Amino acid sequence: MGGVAYGSGRQALLDAAVRVVSAQGLRGLTYRSVAAEAGVSHGSVRYHFGDWATLVEEALVYCASRSVEGAELSSDEPGFEQFASGLVSLVSADPDAQAFQYELTLEARRRPELRPVMERVNDIYRDAVHRELARNGLDDRALAELVFVTIDGLVFHQTAFGDDARTERAVATLRSLLASYAKH
Repeated sequence: MGGVAYGSGRQALLDAAVRVVSAQGLRGLTYRSVAAEAGVSHGSVRYHFGDWATLVEEALVYCASRSVEGAELSSDEPGFEQFASGLVSLVSADPDAQAFQYELTLEARRRPELRPVMERVNDIYRDAVHRELARNGLDDRALAELVFVTIDGLVFHQTAFGDDARTERAVATLRSLLASYAKH
């Protein structure tokens, strides 16, 4: 096959797993489908991840880490002017990564063994939101949960419907609400 540069196979497989699930759902995720998408032999999948569950979990953590960073949930500046400033561009640039996570969230409802993995991934987002709110004087876990699910809903709708402008307006309103709440 030879389509992947030496040393980049694992990364190529993670990216391929995300694309496969985004396009075909979790039921389409097989060693063969991931290998074909990545341009490597299907033995490479087992070599790098050992089993299907590890591939899924590592792809989820990979997506979540990229999403937290890309959404720019944290800032060095005081206040909320920059909060989630990369959210729209993150979803626009890689909607497959978001679709992958939503596919797995829904699948966790049917497959209880996925629930702990999805909770760990959601905790990555919750913690990032909580840290930024706390840094700006809003150290409230319930508020962080509300903001997390709001952002999650915005990402879902932009992933599904592609309306960047609507998401930008909603994020601007969220920033304004948080700034007002922090003043009280």
